[in-house]
Amino acid sequence: MTSARQLYQYILTSIKVYPEKEAQALTFMLLEHYMRLRNIDVLVDRPVPENTAQPDWGNIIERLNNNEPIQHIIGSTEFCGLEFRVSSSVMIPRPETEELVRMVTRDYAEPEKNISILDIGTGSGCIAIVLARFLPHVSVHAWDVSDDALEVARENARQLIADVIFAKQDMLDVTFPLPGNIMQFDCLVSNPPYVTYSEQEHMRPNVLRFEPHQALFVEDSDPLLFYKAIASFGMHYLKSSGKCYVEINEHFGAETKKVFEERNYTNVEILRDIHGKDRFVRAIWGR
Repeated sequence: MTSARQLYQYILTSIKVYPEKEAQALTFMLLEHYMRLRNIDVLVDRPVPENTAQPDWGNIIERLNNNEPIQHIIGSTEFCGLEFRVSSSVMIPRPETEELVRMVTRDYAEPEKNISILDIGTGSGCIAIVLARFLPHVSVHAWDVSDDALEVARENARQLIADVIFAKQDMLDVTFPLPGNIMQFDCLVSNPPYVTYSEQEHMRPNVLRFEPHQALFVEDSDPLLFYKAIASFGMHYLKSSGKCYVEINEHFGAETKKVFEERNYTNVEILRDIHGKDRFVRAIWGR
């Protein structure tokens, strides 16, 4: 009879492309997902009954050693306490983006009437769905240019019972009239593509090879392309005193702030993430 510790050791020693601590974390994630074995089960060396169905560990480990993200292997990830389906069509949600969501939920926690929020470039739908779940008094809209991403986002909204109005829309070429019969929004939030192509050499293979480049990268010649589009859109489609929240490239904090200031936004702030890096810009549209 195989024990939890034996299975743990087999998986851990088979993972070759990650540092030890990361490999340990991945091993525990696999045991939890496929076997419902927790850390304590490994520590006490709980027996695994012989009739327990096990996945094809060889295939799973091969995929890991090929740098495929574990979230793609198990098909889901956790974001703000909710489980989201992910695939190669969408970016895997990052912890920093949870901070972005918390900013919005704090600022709109007080129930007000007719509040509308637009999530631009929704991907897996994680931002929009969490906002819809945590702010039930708010009308949440979400756009993406990718049909595949929207399919994933709609499935996540269905599974998580979140009321989000999704639409296909290219932020760089907005089609009018706006979907959802909305004329103006109270809030824009976005985690747009902001990694320059020249930064690829510093990125890990699991990101470069398996996550959608359309959602990640922007040309070095115009790294603020999406922020210009979002800020310009907000000039016409944010209500007076409406707020805009964007996740940013840490190397372009001052430049991104200037994009909003040049378009007459007020109270433009650069905010840092949990690692102390410039990661967000928050701005208010004031006429």
